[in-house]
Amino acid sequence: MHIAPFDNANKPIVDVDDATVPLNYFNIVKLDAGQAFDYQVPGYETCIVPATGTVEVEVEGFVAAGVGGRGIDVWDGEPEGVYVPSGAKATFVARDTCEVFVAGARFDEVLEPFAVRSHELDFVQYGSDDTKTHRKIKHILGQKQQDKVGRLLVSELFTVGAGGWSGFPSHKHDTDRLPDETRHDETYNFRFRPKHGSGLQMLQREDGTPGDAYHIVDGSTICLDRGYHPCCVLPGYEMYYFTILGGLSQRSLVQYFQPSHADQLETIPGIKDMIAKFK
Repeated sequence: MHIAPFDNANKPIVDVDDATVPLNYFNIVKLDAGQAFDYQVPGYETCIVPATGTVEVEVEGFVAAGVGGRGIDVWDGEPEGVYVPSGAKATFVARDTCEVFVAGARFDEVLEPFAVRSHELDFVQYGSDDTKTHRKIKHILGQKQQDKVGRLLVSELFTVGAGGWSGFPSHKHDTDRLPDETRHDETYNFRFRPKHGSGLQMLQREDGTPGDAYHIVDGSTICLDRGYHPCCVLPGYEMYYFTILGGLSQRSLVQYFQPSHADQLETIPGIKDMIAKFK
């Protein structure tokens, strides 16, 4: 499902028990310097990630100062985040004008809050210009936080260079059938550089059957419940997408690659290392 950009007035874009991706939660909060925002999401663990600007965060007595620090856009510096346990009250205060992502996954157990600083990120770069699959991933809640998080995976994905494909070879993760696949709902929020760039999100429900395609622009949100879902950006533009994954029965993601394209796993440099990081 494609949600076109709109003024969400700091209210969830993907709320609890969403009809398409019930395992996900997503909000975008925009604040001016000195403004505060607080929230609680019962039954969902969340992560606060400033897209731009810097915030002070407090979670049930835990304090993380100066989280974020990016400038004009998501390319201007490295991400940081704060993990918020399920149902905990979180408050963040803007040091300057900021835009903040709040990512969440359904999880009932209450864990401990913690901050993820830029030096604690997990970086992966894979693909190549020749295969038109060159991209970089910055894991905020990834393999390094495996023992501290319930079901939530949070990352940022960047195309490297102008134009190209992401999420290829096509894969899905909509059915719990280990060891071949896990059920993970997924939500994206896209940005483009320059901002008037755009791209295409494909969604093919079944191998060998025509699917759907969505025209994605700066600020588009995509909710993925089932099917194969590669995406691409127009030549001459860079693409970014904030990625939320919520697992039904486990945190580690097991992707099932589309049989008709699975042989290309052997042609894309570094892709198997990328797959291993979604744990």
